[in-house]
Amino acid sequence: MTTQALAGEQTGSPMMSAARQVAPIVMGYLPVGAAYGVLAQQAGLSLLNTVLMSVLVYAGSAQLIAVAMFAAGLNPLSIIATTFVVNLRHLLMSASLAPNLKSWNKWELALFAYEVTDESFAVHSVRFARGDLNKTTCFGINGLAQISWVLASFAGYFAGASIPSVEPLGIDYALPAMFIALLVMQMKNGLHVLVAGFSGLLALILNKAGAAQWSVILATVIGATFGAGVESWTRK
Repeated sequence: MTTQALAGEQTGSPMMSAARQVAPIVMGYLPVGAAYGVLAQQAGLSLLNTVLMSVLVYAGSAQLIAVAMFAAGLNPLSIIATTFVVNLRHLLMSASLAPNLKSWNKWELALFAYEVTDESFAVHSVRFARGDLNKTTCFGINGLAQISWVLASFAGYFAGASIPSVEPLGIDYALPAMFIALLVMQMKNGLHVLVAGFSGLLALILNKAGAAQWSVILATVIGATFGAGVESWTRK
């Protein structure tokens, strides 16, 4: 029996498995997506542009940054350049997942890559590590996550007129809380805890030092290199 078939039997039907695994992401996307919709409405974006950004761009941090820059009246080139830098981390995520997708067709890779986010990347990393390579589950997780984000954006836009500010509601904490939950899911040993703590601390230091948008990317590269070095040293 193949690893994929075994994984499917262990987790039930592929779509049920996808629904279970995507639940933490959906719970985080609903409040954060709604906050994006509120901010987009208050920044003067139309409903069509707000929802289309969630459909076509589908990058939470980039969308929130773009809306803030739009509200500040910055020029389009500045917005494009900033969101490009913020999303450079997807290069690292793609490189990490690519070895598990060698047998996929090009159109499947394109569709999968289109809907990969930080959160779905974390879930897929855990799945692939345990041998669950079911394509239906992959696309189910991505699709359900994006649908929840689009619907939350839509609802948030309509609520924007009656919500003067999202900060008092504590919605801005939903995204960090979701990342913490996804990080805990990936902790398998002491080295993972060490690398996570080291990378998080380094990101804060780099941000305070003025690295701003590059802090997370640099901390991720340095932290991964540090973890690989420690692992190689301990094995020797």
